Amino acid sequence: MDVADQIKLLMRGVDRAYSEDELAKKLARAGERGVPLRVKLGMDPTAPDLTLGHTVVLQKLRDFQDLGHKAILIIGDYTAMIGDPSGKSKTRPVLTGEQVDANAKTYLEQAGKVIDTSPDKLEIHRNSEWLSPMSFADVIQMAGKVTVARMMERDTFDKRMKAGAEVFIHELFYPMMQARDSVEIKADVELGGTDQTFNNLMGRDFQRNANQAPQVVMVMPLLVGTDGKEKMSKSMGNYIAVTDPAPTMFAKVMSIPDERMANYYELLTTVEPAKIEELTDSAKTHPRDGKVELGRIIVTRFHDEAAATLAVEEFFRIHGAGKSGLPDEMDELCVPADLREGDSIGAADLAVCAGFAKSKGEARRLIADKGLRLDGEPLTDPQGQVAIRTGQVFQRGKRKFFRLRVD
Repeated sequence: MDVADQIKLLMRGVDRAYSEDELAKKLARAGERGVPLRVKLGMDPTAPDLTLGHTVVLQKLRDFQDLGHKAILIIGDYTAMIGDPSGKSKTRPVLTGEQVDANAKTYLEQAGKVIDTSPDKLEIHRNSEWLSPMSFADVIQMAGKVTVARMMERDTFDKRMKAGAEVFIHELFYPMMQARDSVEIKADVELGGTDQTFNNLMGRDFQRNANQAPQVVMVMPLLVGTDGKEKMSKSMGNYIAVTDPAPTMFAKVMSIPDERMANYYELLTTVEPAKIEELTDSAKTHPRDGKVELGRIIVTRFHDEAAATLAVEEFFRIHGAGKSGLPDEMDELCVPADLREGDSIGAADLAVCAGFAKSKGEARRLIADKGLRLDGEPLTDPQGQVAIRTGQVFQRGKRKFFRLRVD
């Protein structure tokens, strides 16, 4: 593939590159010398699971691999203990080494759902390899490469200070530590989300200071969460995990707002732009059908085609218009041991027992809003009692079910 075609592939979905001309020159030089580019992606294991938001930039890393370049995955075990302050309105809690190690264990396996983990295609490092041996004098020397004025250009810090929120010194070290990673592995390209722009560009500064050619920085748009408002995040509860079971993954895709479908198609699929326009234009395709196709593509990618077909069938068995079907399998709920077949229990008590509500007050509000059903019939009396039998289905909304068991 010539350089122009490589650029076309690599720039698909990219928000901005610093710069595209530099990337073209690096690609041309790599082709002439037969030496692949070293393409860096850093991931901090601050939580045990990756979300589909993480896969956006992982897919770009895979694009480079497919063109013959070397992926360098940095597991930020040292930087994770600080926590990236990007976009945060307050200081992140500091993780222990044990927490970081536990989270990191699952990262490679999950990343392998997107990138090629063959040893000739992927190089893996933990940044503790070079950050841990640093002396205090090394840290001071590193800090001497960045001015306070430059650090305050970061909008996260500027906004917090203007709002009267605290900014701690250790947070200022995060961009420098990430930049040091680029120097250590001699990155030609660094990938990240748009929220990583400041960190990644600092890597260019550090490489210049180390007499290295500055890396090209390519930042990807952030995937919006299932709420359609905020960045996909486990802490926000608006995420789809790469480890979600196929039915759960499909159902979550179906829950995204119609107007966000294009964001998901563009960042998570290889569907051509003209087809995306067709699938997301309500005048051409019903929004439900557009989301079904999106969900099918995503589930097939992270599971397989058979799992996607079953997920679609199960979703419409539960949620299909005019249908009252239930999933083939559901968890059992053992009622309190002192109850027998046909005994009664307060409807609110049963809801708390099932975990559908945290308190009786919340349960009564759910009942008043007709948010709870027993064998398909809505519970209507917040103070009422219900007779229970083994096999009954207790349900909250359209996704939470228990089959009752009376011992």
